[in-house]
Amino acid sequence: MTTYFLIPGLGNSDQNHWQTHFENSGENFVRINQKSWDEPHCADWIHNIENAIANYQPSKVVLVAHSLGCTAVAQWATRFPRTIKGALLVAPSDIENPVYTFPMTGFTPIPLEKLPFKSIVVASSNDIWVSEERAKFFADAWGSDYINIGEAGHINVAGGFGEWPAGINLLKRFE
Repeated sequence: MTTYFLIPGLGNSDQNHWQTHFENSGENFVRINQKSWDEPHCADWIHNIENAIANYQPSKVVLVAHSLGCTAVAQWATRFPRTIKGALLVAPSDIENPVYTFPMTGFTPIPLEKLPFKSIVVASSNDIWVSEERAKFFADAWGSDYINIGEAGHINVAGGFGEWPAGINLLKRFE
Protein backbone atom coordinates (compact mmCIF):
# COMPACT_ATOMS: atom_id res chain seq x y z
CA MET A 1 0.00 0.00 0.00
CA THR A 2 1.24 3.47 -0.87
CA THR A 3 1.93 5.88 1.99
CA TYR A 4 1.39 9.57 1.27
CA PHE A 5 3.68 11.87 3.24
CA LEU A 6 2.32 15.39 3.69
CA ILE A 7 4.86 18.20 3.66
CA PRO A 8 3.16 21.50 4.52
CA GLY A 9 4.71 24.86 3.84
CA LEU A 10 5.60 27.76 6.07
CA GLY A 11 3.37 27.90 9.16
CA ASN A 12 2.06 24.32 8.67
CA SER A 13 -1.40 23.51 7.30
CA ASP A 14 -4.28 24.36 9.61
CA GLN A 15 -7.34 22.23 10.36
CA ASN A 16 -9.23 23.51 7.29
CA HIS A 17 -6.39 23.08 4.77
CA TRP A 18 -6.66 20.38 2.10
CA GLN A 19 -3.56 18.62 3.48
CA THR A 20 -5.29 18.22 6.85
CA HIS A 21 -8.42 16.92 5.12
CA PHE A 22 -6.24 14.40 3.28
CA GLU A 23 -4.61 13.40 6.57
CA ASN A 24 -8.00 12.91 8.25
CA SER A 25 -9.53 11.04 5.31
CA GLY A 26 -8.83 7.61 6.76
CA GLU A 27 -6.44 6.85 3.91
CA ASN A 28 -2.73 6.24 4.33
CA PHE A 29 -1.54 9.82 4.92
CA VAL A 30 1.25 10.85 7.32
CA ARG A 31 2.18 14.46 8.08
CA ILE A 32 5.89 15.14 8.38
CA ASN A 33 6.16 17.54 11.30
CA GLN A 34 8.93 20.09 11.48
CA LYS A 35 10.82 21.55 14.42
CA SER A 36 10.11 25.09 13.24
CA TRP A 37 7.19 25.95 11.00
CA ASP A 38 7.68 29.71 11.25
CA GLU A 39 11.47 30.08 10.94
CA PRO A 40 12.37 26.95 9.02
CA HIS A 41 15.85 25.59 8.42
CA CYS A 42 16.15 23.60 5.21
CA ALA A 43 18.60 21.07 6.66
CA ASP A 44 16.11 20.22 9.44
CA TRP A 45 13.22 19.91 7.00
CA ILE A 46 15.00 17.62 4.54
CA HIS A 47 16.41 15.42 7.29
CA ASN A 48 12.88 15.09 8.70
CA ILE A 49 11.65 14.01 5.27
CA GLU A 50 14.44 11.45 5.00
CA ASN A 51 13.87 10.15 8.54
CA ALA A 52 10.10 9.89 8.00
CA ILE A 53 10.35 7.75 4.87
CA ALA A 54 13.50 5.77 5.78
CA ASN A 55 11.64 2.64 6.88
CA TYR A 56 9.27 2.55 3.92
CA GLN A 57 9.77 0.81 0.61
CA PRO A 58 10.64 3.69 -1.78
CA SER A 59 8.28 2.37 -4.46
CA LYS A 60 5.41 2.85 -1.99
CA VAL A 61 6.19 6.49 -1.04
CA VAL A 62 4.47 9.57 -2.47
CA LEU A 63 5.34 13.02 -1.14
CA VAL A 64 2.49 15.56 -1.10
CA ALA A 65 3.97 19.03 -0.67
CA HIS A 66 2.52 22.53 -0.53
CA SER A 67 4.25 25.88 -0.96
CA LEU A 68 7.67 25.93 0.76
CA GLY A 69 7.26 22.17 1.17
CA CYS A 70 7.80 21.87 -2.61
CA THR A 71 11.21 23.50 -2.31
CA ALA A 72 11.97 21.20 0.61
CA VAL A 73 11.21 18.20 -1.63
CA ALA A 74 13.50 19.55 -4.37
CA GLN A 75 16.26 20.14 -1.79
CA TRP A 76 15.72 16.67 -0.29
CA ALA A 77 16.01 15.08 -3.76
CA THR A 78 19.40 16.73 -4.32
CA ARG A 79 20.75 15.53 -0.96
CA PHE A 80 19.08 12.13 -0.78
CA PRO A 81 18.59 11.06 -4.39
CA ARG A 82 16.37 8.05 -4.39
CA THR A 83 13.61 6.85 -6.61
CA ILE A 84 10.31 7.04 -4.81
CA LYS A 85 6.89 6.49 -6.36
CA GLY A 86 6.36 10.21 -6.85
CA ALA A 87 5.58 13.68 -5.58
CA LEU A 88 2.58 15.98 -5.88
CA LEU A 89 3.98 19.53 -5.63
CA VAL A 90 1.20 22.05 -5.08
CA ALA A 91 1.68 25.83 -5.35
CA PRO A 92 5.50 25.92 -5.17
CA SER A 93 6.42 29.30 -3.69
CA ASP A 94 8.98 31.38 -5.54
CA ILE A 95 11.17 31.99 -2.51
CA GLU A 96 13.77 33.72 -4.71
CA ASN A 97 11.33 36.54 -5.46
CA PRO A 98 12.07 39.63 -3.31
CA VAL A 99 8.42 39.75 -2.13
CA TYR A 100 9.03 36.52 -0.22
CA THR A 101 10.45 37.95 2.99
CA PHE A 102 9.69 35.22 5.51
CA PRO A 103 12.52 34.12 7.81
CA MET A 104 14.03 30.88 6.55
CA THR A 105 17.51 29.42 6.19
CA GLY A 106 19.09 27.32 3.47
CA PHE A 107 16.22 26.86 1.02
CA THR A 108 17.79 28.97 -1.72
CA PRO A 109 18.85 28.65 -4.39
CA ILE A 110 15.89 26.56 -5.49
CA PRO A 111 17.26 23.34 -7.02
CA LEU A 112 16.60 23.13 -10.74
CA GLU A 113 17.74 19.55 -11.34
CA LYS A 114 15.37 16.96 -12.75
CA LEU A 115 13.77 15.02 -9.92
CA PRO A 116 14.64 11.30 -9.93
CA PHE A 117 10.98 10.30 -9.66
CA LYS A 118 7.62 11.08 -11.25
CA SER A 119 6.21 14.42 -10.13
CA ILE A 120 3.30 16.73 -10.80
CA VAL A 121 3.36 20.49 -10.20
CA VAL A 122 -0.08 22.00 -9.60
CA ALA A 123 -0.29 25.78 -9.89
CA SER A 124 -2.84 28.53 -10.32
CA SER A 125 -2.98 31.59 -12.52
CA ASN A 126 -3.26 34.07 -9.63
CA ASP A 127 -0.98 32.78 -6.88
CA ILE A 128 0.64 35.73 -5.09
CA TRP A 129 3.65 33.57 -4.13
CA VAL A 130 4.53 32.27 -7.60
CA SER A 131 3.75 33.49 -11.10
CA GLU A 132 2.40 31.10 -13.70
CA GLU A 133 5.65 31.47 -15.59
CA ARG A 134 7.83 30.56 -12.60
CA ALA A 135 5.61 27.62 -11.63
CA LYS A 136 5.91 26.28 -15.19
CA PHE A 137 9.68 26.95 -15.09
CA PHE A 138 9.99 24.86 -11.90
CA ALA A 139 7.88 22.08 -13.42
CA ASP A 140 10.04 22.01 -16.55
CA ALA A 141 13.30 22.04 -14.57
CA TRP A 142 12.11 19.27 -12.25
CA GLY A 143 10.78 17.17 -15.14
CA SER A 144 7.29 17.38 -13.67
CA ASP A 145 3.93 17.21 -15.35
CA TYR A 146 2.35 20.67 -15.09
CA ILE A 147 -1.27 21.36 -14.25
CA ASN A 148 -2.66 24.89 -13.99
CA ILE A 149 -6.04 24.85 -12.26
CA GLY A 150 -6.96 28.46 -13.10
CA GLU A 151 -7.69 31.20 -10.60
CA ALA A 152 -7.15 29.31 -7.36
CA GLY A 153 -4.90 31.65 -5.39
CA HIS A 154 -2.25 29.83 -3.37
CA ILE A 155 -4.34 26.64 -3.44
CA ASN A 156 -5.02 26.89 0.27
CA VAL A 157 -7.96 27.67 2.56
CA ALA A 158 -8.02 31.35 1.49
CA GLY A 159 -8.27 30.15 -2.12
CA GLY A 160 -11.22 27.91 -1.26
CA PHE A 161 -9.26 24.68 -0.86
CA GLY A 162 -10.41 22.91 2.26
CA GLU A 163 -11.58 19.53 1.07
CA TRP A 164 -10.04 19.01 -2.35
CA PRO A 165 -11.40 15.90 -4.08
CA ALA A 166 -9.61 16.84 -7.32
CA GLY A 167 -6.32 16.72 -5.38
CA ILE A 168 -7.10 13.23 -4.12
CA ASN A 169 -7.86 12.26 -7.73
CA LEU A 170 -4.45 13.59 -8.83
CA LEU A 171 -2.81 11.09 -6.48
CA LYS A 172 -4.28 8.29 -8.62
CA ARG A 173 -1.76 9.26 -11.31
CA PHE A 174 0.91 7.66 -9.12
CA GLU A 175 -0.79 4.25 -9.09
